[in-house]
Amino acid sequence: MFTDSVATIQTQLEKGYINMTELEKVEKLREKANVSFAEAKEALDKTGGDILDALIYLEKNGKVTEPAGGGFFSGADMPVQAETVTSSTKSTGSTSGGSGEEFADLMKRFGAFCLKMFNKGISNHLVARKDGQQLFSCPVLIVILLAIFFFWIIGLLFVISLFCGVRYHFTGDDLGRDSVNSVMDGATNVVNDVKRTFADSVNKTENTDKE
Repeated sequence: MFTDSVATIQTQLEKGYINMTELEKVEKLREKANVSFAEAKEALDKTGGDILDALIYLEKNGKVTEPAGGGFFSGADMPVQAETVTSSTKSTGSTSGGSGEEFADLMKRFGAFCLKMFNKGISNHLVARKDGQQLFSCPVLIVILLAIFFFWIIGLLFVISLFCGVRYHFTGDDLGRDSVNSVMDGATNVVNDVKRTFADSVNKTENTDKE
């Protein structure tokens, strides 16, 4: 009987009465319900090709046997299970997609920040002057890199240059403001005070020696 049913279905397949989609549904239903080919085909025909309805139909007719994973199908539970699996899949996909989008957005912001800092470092300059003449003008970005890699050398040269009468100030839209340059002027004034104090101390010592 089963052989005849399979032969009939095969004939229908060859004549084009059953398309590949229907055949795939039959195979899928056989895997889910653990029923014969003919029973799966009959259930699908009765339920308009809906696999979930076909499972319920087979269960109501007592044809559903225990699936490979253990347990039994339940007509009341299957829609909930299907919905749960679908929701879980969507949730997992949404979470993964959300994490990827957040990381991409974070990297985009970081890239924009780096580009902004780079432009500021290039557009703003540190200018050195002595006796009203400009000695050099260097982008702030270069100054920062030199200070990072050669901190002690750059710091020592900066202090020595201040004692030699060199004055520094910034130019540019971001750093060329009075509030910023006043700090540089303050450093110059401190050095000048130290120089005057030292000169006065030397003069007093010389005067004392002469007396």
